[in-house]
Amino acid sequence: MNKRSSVFSALTVDVEDYFHVAAFERTIAPADWDNMPARVQNNTRQLLDLFDTHQAKATFFMLGWVAERFPELVKDIHQRGHEVASHGYNHSKATSQSPAEFFQDVSRAKHLLEDITGSVVTGYRAPSFSIGKQNEWAFASLQQAGYQYSSSTYPVIHDLYGTPDWPQQPYLRKEGIWECPMPVLSMLGRQLPIAGGGYFRLLPYWLTRRLISRYLKQKNIPYMFYCHPWEIDPQQPRIAGAPLKSRFRHYVNLNRMETKIGCLLQDFNWRSVNEVYQPYFKR
Repeated sequence: MNKRSSVFSALTVDVEDYFHVAAFERTIAPADWDNMPARVQNNTRQLLDLFDTHQAKATFFMLGWVAERFPELVKDIHQRGHEVASHGYNHSKATSQSPAEFFQDVSRAKHLLEDITGSVVTGYRAPSFSIGKQNEWAFASLQQAGYQYSSSTYPVIHDLYGTPDWPQQPYLRKEGIWECPMPVLSMLGRQLPIAGGGYFRLLPYWLTRRLISRYLKQKNIPYMFYCHPWEIDPQQPRIAGAPLKSRFRHYVNLNRMETKIGCLLQDFNWRSVNEVYQPYFKR
């Protein structure tokens, strides 16, 4: 794709450390997080430098736990011209919380990020895309907490998440909040996930590039990509005792991720969610 194309896609980063991930939630207790060697600062700044090199802007969905311990990192992201959004505070799946707990979590994260940056936080992403039919009440909680948009659903079939029969395009929920689903491509009778994460690490880059290009040609809606700072860190500690499937999903091709992201930044144009989706939000 021509870098000078007028088409902009949304670049997003879920800012959490390697020990926060759902793959290790049964292996590492939240009470032990402060005892783990933190790597999120260096990894996130490495992504920031990479984005600067390619003149890309992004939305950083910040985990409140990280922001509270590393406020200078949040300020750096904000001062470099990126959007700071919320990933909740404790990295608890929305499906594991009561409505009251969820509201407290997303409100706490929003207020914390706004205090650090001095700017309004309008966006939220649920850990593990954990909003679905069983907890649609979460959208009302987000609206009540003051968010404008969410990017918390993935219209695919997956063993950990997925809303395959929900809309694939940005839409205004009845609760008064916009939902921006992760992109999928319909092929061979299935909705294929093409938004990044583990799939991006697993697939060869040429195939991902082709799928994104096809998406942009076929659909009249923005494309969105996501990644995590720990995904460019092949030297991170290995967690013993986690299930084999979880370890494979977490560690596969970490050594190739930074190079692949560099290719992605070179081949496509990238801006924040707030900028790319503004034509929808203004409706």
